[in-house]
Amino acid sequence: MKHILEELEDRRAEARIGGGQRRIDGQHAKGKLTARERLEVLLDEGSFEEFDMFVAHRCAEFGMGSTSYPGDGVVTGWGTINGRQVYAFSQDFTVFGGSVSETHGQKICKIMDMAMRNGAPVVGINDSGGARIQEGVGSLAAYGEVFQRNILASGVVPQISVIMGPCAGGAVYSPAMTDFIFMVRDSSYMFVTGPDVVKTVTNEVVTAEDLGGAKTHTTRSSVADGAYENDIVALMEVRRLFDFLPLSNREVPPVRPFYDSPERIEESLDTLVPPNANTPYDMKELIRKVADEGDFFEIQAEYAKNILTGFIRLEGSTIGVVANQPLVLAGCLDIDSARKAARFVRFCDAFSIPILTFVDVPGFLPGTAQEFGGIIKHGAKLLFAYGEATVPKVTVITRKAYGGAYDVMSSKHLRGDVNYAWPTAEIAVMGARGAVEILYRSELGEPEKIAARTRDYEARFANPFVAAEKGFIDEVIMPHSTRRRVARAFAGLRSKRAETPWKKHDNIPL
Repeated sequence: MKHILEELEDRRAEARIGGGQRRIDGQHAKGKLTARERLEVLLDEGSFEEFDMFVAHRCAEFGMGSTSYPGDGVVTGWGTINGRQVYAFSQDFTVFGGSVSETHGQKICKIMDMAMRNGAPVVGINDSGGARIQEGVGSLAAYGEVFQRNILASGVVPQISVIMGPCAGGAVYSPAMTDFIFMVRDSSYMFVTGPDVVKTVTNEVVTAEDLGGAKTHTTRSSVADGAYENDIVALMEVRRLFDFLPLSNREVPPVRPFYDSPERIEESLDTLVPPNANTPYDMKELIRKVADEGDFFEIQAEYAKNILTGFIRLEGSTIGVVANQPLVLAGCLDIDSARKAARFVRFCDAFSIPILTFVDVPGFLPGTAQEFGGIIKHGAKLLFAYGEATVPKVTVITRKAYGGAYDVMSSKHLRGDVNYAWPTAEIAVMGARGAVEILYRSELGEPEKIAARTRDYEARFANPFVAAEKGFIDEVIMPHSTRRRVARAFAGLRSKRAETPWKKHDNIPL
C-alpha cells in the first residue's frame, strides 16, 4: 500500500512541475507567474479542487508520442473567492507553450459544463501559443467546443477572461465571447493574425505590443475592459470584480456588509454643476459620493471616456452605473460610447443587476465620421439595451438632456422606473441658442431680438419642470440628497417584476 501512495505523490509532483524547472524559471524571468501560482493568487487559500491532473494528449504524430506532460498544458478545477464558488482554468505556458490540444480543450469544456450545471462563474487565465499544430484539426475541434460553451454559458453564468501572455489566432474568440477581459501591460497580447502575417499580407510593420497589447485593446479596440501592471494586481482586481457579481442568472447579486449610512447627505453636490452651462465637471465625483464608501469599480475606463460604466454598492447591494462624462466631448454620445454602454447595460440586465444612470448629455456627436461610421445603428444599440432591460432602473438628470439622447439615456419612455432631475436639469429638444435660430430664422439679423428670444426659451425649457409637469420626471430633487433618494428608489424596486412578449430572442441592431 505504501508504495502505491508514494507513486501517487510522485505523479502529483510531476504534474505540478509542468514543463520543468527550467521553463518555470523562464516564466519568472519574464515577470510572469506560473499557471498554478496564478490560481493560488486568484482563489482563497486551500480552496482549489483540481480536476484531470493526469490527463495527457493522445497525439503520436511528429514525434509527439514520446513527449507527454501530465495535465497537458492547462490546470482546471474549482475553488472559492471570498467563500463563493468559482470554476477556473489556467493555461500553462511551460507545457508546449500552453498550446491547445484535443485533450486540453476537453478539460476546459468539462469545467465549463460543470459551472453551468452548478450555477457558478468561470474565470479563464489565458497564456497560450494557440492551436497545437501537431494535432491539426483535432486542435481546431477543441477550440470549437470551447467556443460553443462560451455561447451557451453567456447570460447563464458570468465569464471572466484574464490574458496573461500570448492569445492569438482562433484562441482570441473564446475570451471575446466572455463578459469581461483583463490584460497585463507589457506581457500579454491578443490578435487574430500576428505581426509577421500582417507584414506579409498588407506590408505593414507593427510590433506585437502595438498590434494587440494591453494599451491597444483598452484604448482603441475596446476588446479589453482593463489592464494592470502585473499578474498579481490583475488577479486581485478580478477578485474585487467577482465580489460585485451574482454566481449565475438564477441568483441575486451579493449583498455585502456596509458601514455607510443611506441617509448620508453630500452638501458639496449642490455646487457640482457649474453656473456656466458650458463648463465641464467630473461625473466620477457624483458616482463616488453616491456609492457606499466611495467604492467604484470602473469598466473600460480608458475607452470612450465620454461615458462611464462600472459597479458600485448601495446599502451593500450591487448596482451598475452608466453616466455621461462632461469632461470628455461634453458628454456627447458617439459610436464608441453607445457600444460600450449598451454592452454593459445588457450584462447588468442578464444578471439582475439594477442600473443607475446619471445624465448630462447635449446630444449625439455630429460629423461625417460618425454618420459614415453608423452612429444611427450604434446609437440604437444603447436605446435597445435600455428598452429591453427589465431590471430596476433609476435615472438622475444633472444638467443637459437634449434631443434623442434624452430618450436613449434610460428615460421614462424606455420603462425607466424612477426618474429624478436636479434643479439644474435642462430637458429640451436642443439648446436654447440652436432652437431660437430655427424657430426665429427671420430675426437672425437682429441680435437683440435673438438674445431676448434665447432668454425666453431658457426660462421656459432650461429647467426640469416642463418634463415634471408631464410626469416624465418623477421628482425634482436636491443634489445633496441624491444618495438617499436613489437608495430609497432601489429599495422600493426590490420586488419589481416586468413581463415582455414571448420571443426566441431579440434582434438587437448589431
